[in-house]
Amino acid sequence: MVPYSDGLYAVRIFQLIFKKRFPIFKICSYLCASFKRKTMHNLIKEVQEEHLNKEVPDFKGGDTVTVHYRIREGNKERIQPFQGVVLQVRGSDTTKTFTVRKISDGIGVERIFPLFSPNIEKIVVNKRGAVRRSRIFYLRGLQGKKSRIKEKRV
Repeated sequence: MVPYSDGLYAVRIFQLIFKKRFPIFKICSYLCASFKRKTMHNLIKEVQEEHLNKEVPDFKGGDTVTVHYRIREGNKERIQPFQGVVLQVRGSDTTKTFTVRKISDGIGVERIFPLFSPNIEKIVVNKRGAVRRSRIFYLRGLQGKKSRIKEKRV
């Protein structure tokens, strides 16, 4: 790939991001062709640090949380609370995600949320669970009172 002059370079990056939706690694490789002092790893870090400003409560697997998620329907916007048990927290930095499970009309519903998503309005920790594992997938096979998690004593 031949590096572009400054004006054309900005236009090319705009095309990559908004029209073809290339992954961040492709975009950074184009940037590295122009800015030889910075490595691709440093450019990715700079882009990710912009999203780390959000304050998030400390929670782990077994905790009961309510995630207030912003949903857009057409040109209207509303906030929908999703309350359930955290099954797992995985990833690091900006790629951190967590899985929440709830029972709705007798059917188990699981949803994976990116922790630093701009659509998450707030996260409220309702209960701390006393579990021995960080990933509690065994809840999927339990029903009724067996699926309850004891509350951690503070």
